[in-house]
Amino acid sequence: MHNDSVETLLLRHYGHDGPAPEALEQRLINAVRQDAMTQQQEQSVVVRVLRHRMSRRRAMLLVAVGSGGLGLVAASLEALDATIFGRDATRSALS
Repeated sequence: MHNDSVETLLLRHYGHDGPAPEALEQRLINAVRQDAMTQQQEQSVVVRVLRHRMSRRRAMLLVAVGSGGLGLVAASLEALDATIFGRDATRSALS
C-alpha cells in the first residue's frame, strides 16, 4: 500500500463517485515543497559541520571532557556497587 498512487488511495477511500478533497493538488504541492526545503536545510547544516575545521585545542578539550565524564560515571558505579552489595569495588575480581 505504501507504493499506491494518490489516485488509487482516494479511489479506495471514496469510491468512484466520491468527491476529491478541496485544494488537494495545492496541498500536495505545498507539502512536497516543504519537505524539499527541510531536506535542503538539513543538508546545508551537515555540509557546514563537515567543513568546519577543529583546532587541536578544541579536539583535546572534547577528549578531556569525554574522558572525565566517563571516569566520573565509572567512579559513581563503583560507589553504587559498594553501597548496594557492601563489598569493596577496588579489589581485584581474581583475588
